[in-house]
Amino acid sequence: MYKHILVPTDGTRLSDKAIKSAASLAAILGAKLTGFHVLPPYNLAISGYEIAPVVVFSPAEYRKATTKSAKAALDKVEKAARAAGVRYESLIVTSERAWEAIVQSAGDRKCDLIVMASHGRRGLSGLILGSETTKVLTHSKVPVLVVR
Repeated sequence: MYKHILVPTDGTRLSDKAIKSAASLAAILGAKLTGFHVLPPYNLAISGYEIAPVVVFSPAEYRKATTKSAKAALDKVEKAARAAGVRYESLIVTSERAWEAIVQSAGDRKCDLIVMASHGRRGLSGLILGSETTKVLTHSKVPVLVVR
């Protein structure tokens, strides 16, 4: 059925649920698991006189810090994959739009299922805050399993 599962993670507890579900499903199906993390691009946006005291990272410092957090998030996927006895790889992509990177990478990697978490926001909060999961569901040609 499914042979290659993409599991996006942001390192949160909610993502941990998706990781556990994806690893279990991969074990049952004999599928490969790809852990996926999106890094926001470096952006130092300071304009006009609205400058407040902030900690400013150089591009190299920013990359080092974000890569460290990405690896920590992906280590959880690798640990779950090993425990489940499934093949595993990881992928870190830099993008302003996480949903777009997820959809693109699933296609590029020939994944046939995306397993991801959702906060389950509905109504006005869902509309205002938006949802990366909703955007993936809307734009993906690959089936998406949503874990809450």
